[in-house]
Amino acid sequence: MRMLPPAFYPASAPTTFSRSDFGADFRWGVSAAAYQTEGAWNTDGKGPSIWDEFVRRRGRIKRGETAEISADFYHRWPQDLDLLNQMGIDDFRFSVAWARVLPEGKGIVNQKGIDFYSRLVDGCLTRGITPWLTAYHWDLPLALQQLGGWTNRSVVGWFTDYVELLAARLGDRVQHWMVLNEPMVFTGAGHLLGVHAPGRRSLGGFLAATHHATLAQAEGGRALRAALPATARIGTTFSCSYLTPARPGLARDERATRRADALLNRLFVEPALGLGYPVADLPLLNWLDRYHQPGDEDRLPFAFDFLGVQNYTREVVQHAPYVPLLWARLVGAAARGVPFTDMGWEVYPESLYYMLRQFAAYPNAPRLLVTENGAAFPDQLNLMGSVPDAARQAYLQACIGQVLRARQEGVPVEGYFAWSFTDNFEWAEGYAPRFGLVHVDYETQRRTIKDSGHWYGRFLAGEQVRLPR
Repeated sequence: MRMLPPAFYPASAPTTFSRSDFGADFRWGVSAAAYQTEGAWNTDGKGPSIWDEFVRRRGRIKRGETAEISADFYHRWPQDLDLLNQMGIDDFRFSVAWARVLPEGKGIVNQKGIDFYSRLVDGCLTRGITPWLTAYHWDLPLALQQLGGWTNRSVVGWFTDYVELLAARLGDRVQHWMVLNEPMVFTGAGHLLGVHAPGRRSLGGFLAATHHATLAQAEGGRALRAALPATARIGTTFSCSYLTPARPGLARDERATRRADALLNRLFVEPALGLGYPVADLPLLNWLDRYHQPGDEDRLPFAFDFLGVQNYTREVVQHAPYVPLLWARLVGAAARGVPFTDMGWEVYPESLYYMLRQFAAYPNAPRLLVTENGAAFPDQLNLMGSVPDAARQAYLQACIGQVLRARQEGVPVEGYFAWSFTDNFEWAEGYAPRFGLVHVDYETQRRTIKDSGHWYGRFLAGEQVRLPR
């Protein structure tokens, strides 16, 4: 049974603050992703992605739902950008669907796909909205998967060619770029656990995909750096969760937590920073050597201008002798009797503070941005035509307070993007979890700004937040 959060504000966080406390240069936005919102899965020459194939496999997606239409952003983007203006949101993070611009993943360019993103970028700029473009948000072209996808080393070159195309066609207007979205998720959930596309369950496949994605992360950054104006800023994003041992002080739980941290939080960021893979805390990563080629160690790092921190919760880790190689398991929020969201994630805003501190602690870390943070709670349009979502509003306020806490302690965090702009297709969970600041009626495609969205707009306009003590 879902437990909705009571007052969950850590006492050490600021309890009264406004936008001005973050400084004039702090960026405030919302995030979205192509596959989760665009729909139009086979429109205007778009090729199929691995997710277009995966959602058609029986039992893979709850209730058998697909993203064929989703929020129909492909057709309704002008209306949605107008909503951003109405809400006072000046920064919009979105992704490009690789198969929309390169239907086969490489080779012939689909001009209609390029034109769509060009119109979207122009539409942002004419409305005073800054576009933040993510090159890859999990939707690999199916044609490339049939050649091995992320387990095929050639994917590094395919990806580099793809980002060079984006830079050539959009780089004159887009100044903010993100290379990958959460590589730990698309490699782990897609190639080790099999719960996301392409639905593989193989340790070898996971390790191959990990190494190739880490190379693509750096090579993609280098390709953008070479192709874009000197004023462009290039980053990439990482999923992360603050990890604590189930039994603090118990050596085997402490060791299990370090192993989980190496896998979930450090696997991709440390190679980018020139530190290599965290093999000392997770010995199974030594097996990555079988996928290395001469010179790879020098190719893994890249000097990103910023790192995107994407945090939703903490996880509690317990030693598990029956889980080979990791010897650890996550103890769910429901089992611990703590408040949790529709995704089963513990309501723990302080996690964001701790993860910002962890990323900032690297000696060569660049600037940080919170590029995703949000919560799925049950909400629906009421008879008054509004969407009350007090739990989401409280969660966002608490998390923003934690960002300010980190910033006041010297953490170089310079932006916050809420996930998500609108309700959307939440991968294997389908449409039931709603993260959006804007409610979408999927039958009519009607948009309604939720109470949390109205609050976010007022906050950006200067309204002060007062958290319960």
